[in-house]
Amino acid sequence: MGDVLNDIADCVPALRRYARALTHDPDGADDLVQDCLERAIAKRSLWRPIGPIRPWLFRILLNLHRNALRDRRRRPVTTPVDELADILPAPGSAFERAALAETARAMERLPGEQREALLLVAVEGLGYAEAAAILDIPLGTLMSRLGRARATLRQMTSENGRPILKAIK
Repeated sequence: MGDVLNDIADCVPALRRYARALTHDPDGADDLVQDCLERAIAKRSLWRPIGPIRPWLFRILLNLHRNALRDRRRRPVTTPVDELADILPAPGSAFERAALAETARAMERLPGEQREALLLVAVEGLGYAEAAAILDIPLGTLMSRLGRARATLRQMTSENGRPILKAIK
C-alpha cells in the first residue's frame, strides 16, 4: 500500500506540469492536481498493478479537467499567454525566448484534442500507446492528432515559409 502512495507522490511534478499546460492557470492547475490525487488515493484499490501508475493518474486528471470544462461552458475562460513558457526551461538567447513564447501562444490556439495529445507526447514524454490509452482513443487517432498539431504549429511558427523553431518534429 505504501508503495502505491510513493508511486503516486513521484508523479506529482508531471501531473502539475500537465495540469498547468491544460488549464493555463497555476491555481486552477494546483486544484486540479489536488482533486486528482484525492480521487487516486480514495480509489487506489481500483488500480491494477499491471503497468506503471502514471498513465492511470494522467487519465484521472484529464477526466477531471474535461468534466470541469463541461461544467464551465457557460462562463468565458481567459487564457494567460505565457503560462506554458513559464513552466518550461528558459532558453538562453532572446531569439530562443521569443520563439518559445511564440510556440506557447501557438499551442494555446490548437484545438483541445490536439493540444492534449501533443502535451502528453512532446512535453511529458509519454509513449504513443500510453498517451492513446490516457486519452481513451485508438493509436491511429492519436497519431493523426499529433500530425495535425505539429503541422499547425509549424505553420503558426514559421516566417516566410521557414520554421522559426527546428524543435517541432
